[in-house]
Amino acid sequence: MENLVENKLMVSQLSEVDKVAFYKKTYSHVAGGVLVFILFEYLLLQSDAIVNFALSMTQGWRWLIMLGGFMFITNYAERMTLKTPDKNKQYLAYGIYILAEAFIFVPLIYIAAFYMDSGPEILNQAAIVTLALFTGLSAIVFVTKKDFSFLKAGLTVGFFIALGLILAGTLFGFNLGLWFSVAMCVLAAGSILYQTSNLVNKYSDDQYIPAALGLFASLMLLFWYVLSIFMSRD
Repeated sequence: MENLVENKLMVSQLSEVDKVAFYKKTYSHVAGGVLVFILFEYLLLQSDAIVNFALSMTQGWRWLIMLGGFMFITNYAERMTLKTPDKNKQYLAYGIYILAEAFIFVPLIYIAAFYMDSGPEILNQAAIVTLALFTGLSAIVFVTKKDFSFLKAGLTVGFFIALGLILAGTLFGFNLGLWFSVAMCVLAAGSILYQTSNLVNKYSDDQYIPAALGLFASLMLLFWYVLSIFMSRD
């Protein structure tokens, strides 16, 4: 049987009109992911049992288990959306990933919303700043048409260092502090540049769901640490 991948066109090979159509599909799926995330987050926060369980998972070694489970789901979702041509399975993997993001955000958003004096304002401000940064970084790629694939090695090293620091902080009980959040925002910004650049250089014309998942993951990473910075000021 002839390999179907050979018959696919990369986005870089498409006409400008078809490229724009691909970008629209991708970013509409990112926007849809954000809306589904908000819905999942709202529903999860309505359950005291889920909130208490999520909060308990932030303590000590349990946080490492939670992070490990999230990384496993992330890897599964990325592989599923890239390897299967079945759009239903791709949407299922994307939905599972969004649900995992919503769950891991439960403790952070719960504390921001219900334990901080200006919680709702902090959430709104963090969301606005995150979306503004995401939009600006995406615009840089589209306006300059620069290939940011060279960031891959640096991002990989950066994420391994960050993971090591998180592991050490959890095991030895020290707070990584404000500057770690700032550094992670820089790392997330680099990831957005890289993922946006991949829209042209990595994906074929029918892979808008995995493209959206990559952008959504980078967006949520940025939101996590922007929100952490705003919470540290309160």
